[in-house]
Amino acid sequence: MFKITTIPGDGIGKEVMKPTLEILETINAQFDFIPQEAGAECFKKYGTNLPAETINSCKNSDSTLFGAVTSIPEQKSAIVTLRKELDLYINQRPIKSYTNPNINFTIIRENSEGLYSHLEEDYGNESIAIRKITHKASERICDYAFEYALKTNQKKVTAAHKANVLPLTDGVFKKAFYNMSKKYPNLTANDYYIDAMAMYLITNPSQFDVIVTTNLFGDILSDEGGGLLGSLGLIPSANIGKNNGLFEPVHGSAPDIAGLNKANPIAMVLSSCLMLEFLNMHEEAKNIQNIIESIIKEGKIKTPDLGGTNSTQDMCDEIIRKL
Repeated sequence: MFKITTIPGDGIGKEVMKPTLEILETINAQFDFIPQEAGAECFKKYGTNLPAETINSCKNSDSTLFGAVTSIPEQKSAIVTLRKELDLYINQRPIKSYTNPNINFTIIRENSEGLYSHLEEDYGNESIAIRKITHKASERICDYAFEYALKTNQKKVTAAHKANVLPLTDGVFKKAFYNMSKKYPNLTANDYYIDAMAMYLITNPSQFDVIVTTNLFGDILSDEGGGLLGSLGLIPSANIGKNNGLFEPVHGSAPDIAGLNKANPIAMVLSSCLMLEFLNMHEEAKNIQNIIESIIKEGKIKTPDLGGTNSTQDMCDEIIRKL
């Protein structure tokens, strides 16, 4: 029996969580789903967007499924706080097209520092954000990227940075990347400035296998990956540390379509597949992934983001039917 904390959150987070749990309940496994709260609606009820009870539940579970939350200006990001509390320093975001074989790479994003460290100060007429990059964090994320490339039979790891303009912070990251590459002589290591990387993802995405980068850059490149696939509704992500894992779609809470039963649940379902892999349930994960691939290729069931008119529940029902 696996204990899984579930945090639907706000907006379409709730709508994509429900069918995902329905799908997980159809496979040959036993899950104890523990519902918890976070996000804007949670803030209205409790005065905090991330209660201590939610954090403790995540810490004491085998893993966490996270939907999406609406940001609150006066509160620190719930998901960023959870990543820190659970020391989930790896953010793994696979970008795979089921219709274009040239698009199949994974972004490995450093999750614990950079400009998402909440180190900001207000001086009245100016504000300052501190970009913290350490050798330790850079080294461990680069090591994971190379290990991931080996495990998934990839040939190349590419670092994205801006060391020409940020020679100290990104200089640390670039140095750690190439130092770590020496441990992996059978893998190709190269790097691009982040602006060039953004262009090459559009003009020549097939050259990339594994991309490793810092926090903010990884977040931006992931959304560009969504553009390549035609929808953020197809991109899952895993947040992984030494002792825990949290799995979430890359998309946000999308309040403009919340409650309309038109959100694409695939990113959430694929995120649950990453959770299954984390729990060493590789066969079950692969089965669901293959079914999603067949549905996309068939093109009979398509939510509006994919150019169709089917509902969230329609997609869920089709996945379950094929299971």
